[in-house]
Amino acid sequence: MLDRNQIASASQTLHDHWHAGTKLDALDDWLRPSDRTEGYAIQAAIERYSTTHLFGWKIAATSAAGQKHINVDGPMAGRILAETVIADGGTASMAGNEMRVAEPEFAFSHANRSAGAIDALHHAAGARRRRHAAPAIEIPDSRFANFVGAGAAQLIADNACAHLFVLGPATTADWRARDLVEERPVTTLRGQQFIGHGKNVLGDPRLALTWLANELRQLGATLKAGRVVTTGTCHPPLPIQAGDFCAVDFGALGKVSVGFT
Repeated sequence: MLDRNQIASASQTLHDHWHAGTKLDALDDWLRPSDRTEGYAIQAAIERYSTTHLFGWKIAATSAAGQKHINVDGPMAGRILAETVIADGGTASMAGNEMRVAEPEFAFSHANRSAGAIDALHHAAGARRRRHAAPAIEIPDSRFANFVGAGAAQLIADNACAHLFVLGPATTADWRARDLVEERPVTTLRGQQFIGHGKNVLGDPRLALTWLANELRQLGATLKAGRVVTTGTCHPPLPIQAGDFCAVDFGALGKVSVGFT
């Protein structure tokens, strides 16, 4: 079991590579997490490097395509730091980003103090406590040069491949009454259109929220009021390059966009 100093050293190593835009092959043997629990312990230490409160949470690998992309067999949670958030319509730097993909995602924020019980998200009362829904684009990356071979424990330590995040305006539509499973967001990129599907997000973006609530509960963490949750890509990760502009139309749920330089 990794001790406190090993966890801190592993987290600092990953943060330093993220800040510098550099990559490593793997964490040193003495710092490498052996399981998801140790991976999450390393990840949690990243919050000490943030200049403000935690912005929210991301869920990686909620679709078969997302799991294939990073070679894992199930979802994993990561932290969204406030300094990684880009304004809607803004510009994201591609410097140091080797993954080079954009992912259209359903995002939510919560008004309740915590979300824990698995059934809460399926009941009307639980639904009312989810205050906002918004369109989002995640721009993931990994600190590992060979992220396909890093394994789930190291990728969790690597903040579940979190890098940059774009949040659109909260929808004014009654999203609770909509069938999110059948929502089909349209991404326009380099003159082409790519159609996503809500069911690609663990079968239903709401189920992804349930998964996160339970994952955090097992870690002893809570989903605090106002924190944003982005639920994973609804389309296979879309390759991007400098000079691209990515716009996603979620229909009644709104639009979000970002450029790349």
